[in-house]
Amino acid sequence: MDRLQRNDTGADGVIEGRNAVLEALRAGMALDKVYLQKGETDKTLGHIASKARSTGAVVVEADRRKLDAMSQTHAHQGVIALAAVREYASVEDILHLAVEKGETPLLVICDELSDPHNLGAVIRTAECAGAHGVIIPKRRSAGLTAVVAKTSAGAVAHLPVARVPNLPSLLKDLKKQGLWVFGTAADGTTPLYEADLKGPAAIVIGSEGSGMSRLVAETCDFRVSIPMQGKLNSLNASAAAAILLYEAVRQRLG
Repeated sequence: MDRLQRNDTGADGVIEGRNAVLEALRAGMALDKVYLQKGETDKTLGHIASKARSTGAVVVEADRRKLDAMSQTHAHQGVIALAAVREYASVEDILHLAVEKGETPLLVICDELSDPHNLGAVIRTAECAGAHGVIIPKRRSAGLTAVVAKTSAGAVAHLPVARVPNLPSLLKDLKKQGLWVFGTAADGTTPLYEADLKGPAAIVIGSEGSGMSRLVAETCDFRVSIPMQGKLNSLNASAAAAILLYEAVRQRLG
């Protein structure tokens, strides 16, 4: 018998067990990600996967060891879902918000930030700096989970976040719509204080370990380097986002 015959969530928005996840889907709860045990061919799990994908949730396979480590109840039955704290916006929603405010678009794009604390910090800074929205990829990225919401200090309630399947395609589309794309890179050829961030801009922040992916980096109009005066040669992703965002704020207020 399923020990989780309820649709409430754990402290971090974790939903465990087949009935619990199905009930959450039936109730229309926004799910960020659904983890299914690798190798399972159970019809119920297949139904969960299909229904979750139809709602826009990301469905990933995970081995039992990962599921056991994530589990708070030790009765996950091969499925664990993470609830989203709010529904995702569309990129069009974000651009329309800039139009509504009569402001020059300022977007932040996170290229595979897997640490929810980093993503939450970026969202918080973006909201404080007056950015119009944050965009993340569907795969290999933290999502709008409870941990991200907590780290954002409530900013997720005020700033739209969109999730897209392909970042290079998105960047090409944004460029067609008149936005300039600025990517952060240690070996960037454009020094930060020479970058013109006053116009319609999308700032790309690379992942914690390897920075921007190759295709994303190649799609940027400018690869911006932040001056480093110490012995280390890199900054935390959220710190890099803050530096570029507030340089954009400085230029736009000047």
